[in-house]
Amino acid sequence: MDFKIAVIKGDGIGPEIVDEALKTLNVIGKKFGHHFTYTEVLMGGCAIDKTGVPLPDETVKICKESDSVLLGAVGGPKWDTLPGHLRPEKGLLGIRSALGLYANLRPATLYAPLKDACMLKPETVQDGLDILIVRELTGGIYFGERGRSQGKNGEEAYDTERYSVKEIERIARVAFKAARARKGKLASVDKANVLESSRLWREVIHRLANEYPDVECRDILVDNAAMQLVRDPAQFDVLLTSNMFGDILSDEASMITGSIGMLPSASLGEGRLGLYEPTHGSAPDIAGQGKANPIATIISAGMMLRYAFDLQKEANAIDEAVLSVLKKGFRTPDIAGVGGESKLLSTVEMGEAVRAEL
Repeated sequence: MDFKIAVIKGDGIGPEIVDEALKTLNVIGKKFGHHFTYTEVLMGGCAIDKTGVPLPDETVKICKESDSVLLGAVGGPKWDTLPGHLRPEKGLLGIRSALGLYANLRPATLYAPLKDACMLKPETVQDGLDILIVRELTGGIYFGERGRSQGKNGEEAYDTERYSVKEIERIARVAFKAARARKGKLASVDKANVLESSRLWREVIHRLANEYPDVECRDILVDNAAMQLVRDPAQFDVLLTSNMFGDILSDEASMITGSIGMLPSASLGEGRLGLYEPTHGSAPDIAGQGKANPIATIISAGMMLRYAFDLQKEANAIDEAVLSVLKKGFRTPDIAGVGGESKLLSTVEMGEAVRAEL
């Protein structure tokens, strides 16, 4: 089968980790009889440098014409002083909105060979961790009305949290269906004791829960969710969150699994077109040094195979190859010394190790 993939390498370590994912997809293509065509486009800081904007119209056009999109990372201190509408992160928000990608799936998995990297007590994670965070991606405070004005205390700034019933319903259905396919447990995160938007969120979740009687659904306040993730993370299966809460909790969940360099994500909409990226940032401090862990990006490419192209065997092959590499003790610097005797690898060498298993 033939697939067209738009490639956004981005900034910092983005080009390095994306290159390893593309080479891995090529091996998958050769092994299973598929052909992947890549079109590289600009977004983020590199786009600002070349075009003056973080998300050029041409990038949106090519992404919409592709079967899927693979992203590295965007941003860095070089562009931190720019106004908000010209920051690299504005490109990320823009591409999600332009492609209608309202559902972000972030698996937080603690691999058995990396259990020692978890910062929690061994007895807390003795059975491992397998959590899926389903985050609403195109609504809430990140997309609400914002601005600055003069108030009673002088200059002030505001950002508005706003959710419609439709937005809550569609992300909730993604989470309920995911929970149904997993362990049948869903925890909906809100701040209903304070926020009106969360009270509406909770009302909608309760109504939809009646349509999924096979899923155990409960509410949890965001501050309690943050605490429970470090106290007893194994209690969670699927966590459903708003945009801002998910942004924070997914990073917390990633760290209790050992390294943010290990965790992928998928951003999905109504169709098959999606955006696949690692959950970590551009890490400009190690860019070009061969220290970046490409595994999260490689697994993100595997998620693309699974969700965008319905290639389950191919996706499983990548997951199994990654696990095999970790069992053999191969490590990048972020996970070095974890799980007994290990061999330190560069970014390219880790990619080669995964491909050797394939």
